[in-house]
Amino acid sequence: MTHSYRQPGVVLTDRRFTVPLDHADPSGETIELYAREVVASEKAGQNLPWLVYLQGGPGFGANRFVGRPAWLGRALKEYRVLLLDQRGTGASTPANRQTLPLRGGPAAQADYLTRFRADSIVRDCEAIRPQVTGGAPWTVLGQSFGGFCTVTYLSLAPEGLATAVITGGLPSLHAHADDVYRAAYPRVERKVAAHYARYPQDVERARRIADHLLTRAVTLPNGYRLTVEAFQSLGILLGGAEGSHRLHYLLEDAFVRTLGGHELSDAFQEEVQGLLSYAGHPLYALVHEAIYAQDHRPTAWSAERVRAEFPQFDAAKTLTGDGPLLFTGETIHPWMFDCDPALRPLRETAELLAARTDWSPLYDAGRLAANEVPVAAAVYHDDMYVDTAHALETARTVRGLRTWVTDEFEHDGVRAGGPRVLDRLLALARDEV
Repeated sequence: MTHSYRQPGVVLTDRRFTVPLDHADPSGETIELYAREVVASEKAGQNLPWLVYLQGGPGFGANRFVGRPAWLGRALKEYRVLLLDQRGTGASTPANRQTLPLRGGPAAQADYLTRFRADSIVRDCEAIRPQVTGGAPWTVLGQSFGGFCTVTYLSLAPEGLATAVITGGLPSLHAHADDVYRAAYPRVERKVAAHYARYPQDVERARRIADHLLTRAVTLPNGYRLTVEAFQSLGILLGGAEGSHRLHYLLEDAFVRTLGGHELSDAFQEEVQGLLSYAGHPLYALVHEAIYAQDHRPTAWSAERVRAEFPQFDAAKTLTGDGPLLFTGETIHPWMFDCDPALRPLRETAELLAARTDWSPLYDAGRLAANEVPVAAAVYHDDMYVDTAHALETARTVRGLRTWVTDEFEHDGVRAGGPRVLDRLLALARDEV
């Protein structure tokens, strides 16, 4: 059953689909997918081609837009858009600390979560496409992890695609998670240096907060244990267009004077817990490293192990001198499953996923080399989240893929650049520029 309603300039329709949990067993257990159909009000009665949007993540539901912001306005000029909540996210069958115990113990939960990677997401798309388009191929727009899924789509089911557009999401076809993070830490260090060059006053502010956290136990109002490593992980903000400014404003009023001396303010703690909690997207923490796993090697908490190769990120050592504290970026660590109340019950499940070796391949280099789908990708120069060298190596592997390499935008360029980014990429894919 579908429900349609209106927002300014658009007609929205809620759509729900039933798909196999395991596409290799189509008669077995099923889960539900939710997607929101969006069409321009003035085109609601027209027969339009479809564009399916694959959100970044993993673990995030599709954007909840109001009206026609960002790239959506450009897409609605010629498409009906399907904003898909990938399995386990948003309004699709959820996977979190509340629902996963229904599967059984940690081993059963880990087995279940192996089916929440890009290959399953692509097969979900192919399962629902006939119901949406009547069987016609559609255009896919993949942002970040959604771009990883798009490369998997080109590998597994290119016949389902009319065009593919990727923004900040060309993965390495073969790099292990260790390779990904070994390339990432130096990029993060550059982003932190750029932040301090813009806001030099933040050097002392960050050091003061880190020193406070090293000497006192701080528990945020939601029960999150704010350690110095957790504070450093706020550097994930630095990969977005406004992230440096957001971090600056967060740091500038961190302390308040109390009867017991200076303490971290309630306002600071409230904002920090919203930034650090995985309550709304636990799959991000659970399967993030697994999106790089396909070579029969365990990820084994890759980001944590590789960080040890970069001692400059050690806050305690930094504070023995007068250097700037380094923030970290898009990395998942075992201590998060101790600090975050939304993740604590899932610690053993996460350990089992980190030890797993039976991951299926996500990409088919031979099929990509023979690609016939029009495809274009935005590659953001020095993207903090996706390594530029890895992205360009993959771009050379996919036959016919055209790249737009730019330093005009950060990783969230499809949001910040909106219609212009999507317009440029569609024109590239169609060989119009």
